[in-house]
Order: sequence, then structure tokens, then C-alpha cells
Amino acid sequence: MTLRLITFPISHFCEKARWALDRARLDYREEGHLPLFQIAAVRRAGGKRQVPVLALPEGGGIPDSTPILHYIDTLVAPALRLFPEEPAQRREVEALEERFDKTLGPAARRVVYLHLLREPVLLNRYLVHGLPAWQRAIFPAYRPLLSRLIRRGLRVTEEAAARDEEKLRVLFAEIGERLADGRRYLVGDRFTAADLTFAALGAPLLGPAQYGVPLPTLAEMPPRLREKIEGYRATAAGKFLLRLYAEERGTAALRAVPPSGG
Repeated sequence: MTLRLITFPISHFCEKARWALDRARLDYREEGHLPLFQIAAVRRAGGKRQVPVLALPEGGGIPDSTPILHYIDTLVAPALRLFPEEPAQRREVEALEERFDKTLGPAARRVVYLHLLREPVLLNRYLVHGLPAWQRAIFPAYRPLLSRLIRRGLRVTEEAAARDEEKLRVLFAEIGERLADGRRYLVGDRFTAADLTFAALGAPLLGPAQYGVPLPTLAEMPPRLREKIEGYRATAAGKFLLRLYAEERGTAALRAVPPSGG
């Protein structure tokens, strides 16, 4: 029986759940939908409207990326668990993950969407990966409505994005300071949910090549957004994020950890 991950594939919160499932080597099928079209599948799996939702073989499901990560930890060997057993480290990981969910995730997508929603060619090319053929086919006609939904639902405005950029500047500086002692991970000496969440939710700002679906290349980005991405890539936190994707995402990373189970 196969798990199903219901997503809007390009979403970085969906990438957070997808990365955890890939890393755990769990057998799952991703079911991608455009916003609004996911509602029926999400409700059948026990969610409300939002993705990601992990639909379970026995029925029902687990909504939201953080509960999905906790659920995955119940299925895998200790070496693959994303939340440490040691209480103090676990509290630190959970606090960082919650902060990234509340601050980094919303800010990153708002800053990027502010620029990408003005680029219909890029939207037509990149927001359709992982969707059913019929949703890919209707996307050009649906795109104007989707853009309005995103602008309204995520409050994508110049003013909001300016406030977000200040939050991101502070957060990236704090992560850089945390890494200044030479540590390889945010908490302890191994990859945790804090690292995964920072990398996945910050990915729209840096465009890592290993992201779970294709992202626009730097050369394709509109000039203002390209300048911002280059700036984030130059920071210590940005370099850390790109290293996490290079070393912890994809087949090479999977070969470095034992299989799930136990």
C-alpha cells in the first residue's frame, strides 16, 4: 500500500514534506494539483484546503508539513529521524522549525511571487511541473485567476515584500552567526528537521538545482529578482542552504544513510 503526498508541486512547504519522504526512502506517490483543484483530494484525506497532505493507505491522512515530518520519524531507523531524541536538542530543533515555518516560508514566497507573477512565460513553464495533463493543458487560461488568488491569499504587495525582506535579512544574519563557529548543521552534529526546513523554505530565494521540481534558472529570472537571489547566495546562510541541497538532497545523499525501518 502506497502513501500519497497531495501537493502543489512547486510549493516549498510541499518540498519540505517531499524531501523528508525521499530521504526516508518511503514508498509514496505524489499527487500534484493546482490551487483550488486540490480541495476534494485534500478533504478525502482528512485535511481542509491546504497542501501538503499525506494520505495514508488505511484511510485518512496527515495535513501540514510539520506533522508529516513527525509521522515519518515514526517509520524510520534512528539514523534517519529528523527530530533528536535528546530533549534539549529536540526542543531547539522544534523551535527553529516553527520559526522557519512562520517567518521564512511566508516571507520567501511573497518576495519571489512579487516578481514571478509579472512573468507569464516563466509561470507557464515552471508552475505546471508535476500536474496532471489536463491541469497543464488549462494552465494558460487559468493563470490570470491563479495570479489573483496568490496575490490576495498571500497578500503579495510591494509593501509586504519590503517588510519581508527586512525579516529575511535579520534571519539570514542570525543563521550566519550561528554557523560562524564552523558547525555543519544548525543543531548538533547531524542533519535535522531544522536544517531541512531552513533549506526547503528558503529555496525559492536561492534556486538550488536539486529542488524537487525544476525552478527557473538564474539567467531566466527578471533582473530585480536575479539581483536578490545573487545577494542571498553570497551570504553565509545562503551558502549553507545550497550545501545542504547539494549534500543532503537527491540520490547521493540517499546512498549515505541506511534504509528505513527498525
